[in-house]
Amino acid sequence: LCFTDEGRNAVDHAGGARIVVDHLRSLCSRTDPASEKLLTVFCGMLMNYSNENDTLQSQLINMGVIPTLVKLLGIHCQNAALTEMCLVAFGNLAELETSKEQFAYTNIAEELVKLFKKQIEHDKKEMIFEVLAPLAENDVIKLQLVEAGLVECLLEIVQKTVDSDKEDDIAELKTASDLMVLLLLGDESMQKLFEGGKGSVFQRVLSWIPSNSHQLQLAGALAIANFARNDGNCINMVDNGIVQKLMDLLDRHVEDGNVTVQHAALSALRNLAIPVVNKAKMLSAGVAEAVLKFLRSEMPPVQFKLLGTLRMLIDAQAEAAEQLGKNVKLVERLVEWCEAKDHAGVMGESNRLLSALIRHSKSKDVIRTIVQSSGIKHLVTMVTSEHVIMQNEALVALALIAALELVTAEKDLENAQLVQILHRLLSDDRSAPEIKYNSMVLICALIGSEPLQKEVQSMAFLEVISKLRSHENKTVAQQALLTEQRLAVES
Repeated sequence: LCFTDEGRNAVDHAGGARIVVDHLRSLCSRTDPASEKLLTVFCGMLMNYSNENDTLQSQLINMGVIPTLVKLLGIHCQNAALTEMCLVAFGNLAELETSKEQFAYTNIAEELVKLFKKQIEHDKKEMIFEVLAPLAENDVIKLQLVEAGLVECLLEIVQKTVDSDKEDDIAELKTASDLMVLLLLGDESMQKLFEGGKGSVFQRVLSWIPSNSHQLQLAGALAIANFARNDGNCINMVDNGIVQKLMDLLDRHVEDGNVTVQHAALSALRNLAIPVVNKAKMLSAGVAEAVLKFLRSEMPPVQFKLLGTLRMLIDAQAEAAEQLGKNVKLVERLVEWCEAKDHAGVMGESNRLLSALIRHSKSKDVIRTIVQSSGIKHLVTMVTSEHVIMQNEALVALALIAALELVTAEKDLENAQLVQILHRLLSDDRSAPEIKYNSMVLICALIGSEPLQKEVQSMAFLEVISKLRSHENKTVAQQALLTEQRLAVES
């Protein structure tokens, strides 16, 4: 009856689910053949009843069916038909967030791993995987699965299937390595497996990177990116030579490489470049050069990670920022990506890297390269970003341009209507204090140029700035006073 919507609704209306759940509870511990047969049918009914129906799934969860089903799985693990029905019913319920919280209070992790270890057939393993994947999204259950020994099972599968070209084995390798990466997304489970870089699991994952299987290369690089989620781990991994392994992997994928592997390896490098002490080490290992090989990529996910990696690497590294900022090919590509309207992430990262090249190098050569590549207008547009951090980065970069190379950039600044934009920012009550402060610093620098000074005078800046003298933020108020004096002298 529960196979159709009409049947489901009728059973729901008549309160059938409650009756079945109560029977399940009372018969749960009976192992005679007749009871087991009945329990199998009850699980099948719940499976059909809850199939692709959030409301009925929630109803069953609220009735407390989850602990009963977990208990059932443990008691009847020898009965293949019953465990199978039970697993499919789980699969329907495991998708809901509320169910994961309930599962976390049961010993589901232990039961599933125990059941998994006994399976030989691919189909049966696949069935358990389908329950494990949604459950492993919950951090508490991730840790329980690690403690129940799931990782060892997954590593064993990888070892058995890695050289096989049978379709089932390839599918199993993918599922096992994907699940492994998912377990590493939890902070506690990840730290437990890292074991200060000495963990056998961490070492096994490292051995995936030079593998010939694209799936394992991908999982290995993603796993490293997940291990690289705190400074301690990142420093440890860089000191132990992980960077070379990732660069070798990238090298294998430069020409018509696998996009997902490129993306994963760049993600790992980006995360590793976050701690300050790693930046110089990674730069001297040649990471910037390795990453630049992917400038030709037309794949937005790869472009996005490439940009993020370079931005992390040059943070407070003046020499590297200068070297990259004078690289005409790179700067021209950045300017091109600043216009990637279809890919907001790539567009944002390109703007941020352009600004970072100036802010960290403070170099006239870099500014000239950016002016020649028509990059100024993008920095001006960045000032109008909805993100305060990006507005600020742009204002600081523009202030450096105005201080170091105003004559070279004045035409572009004028065409991009920078003065009007600054007027708008200063007049807008919603502008953050640091935005107001940096806008005034920039105005003071811009009046060193005759055409820009004329624009400033024509726009009644004094009026706006005199209001800011009484701003609640002391630094803003102080800068308003200085700016007012500067403008009064110039006028």
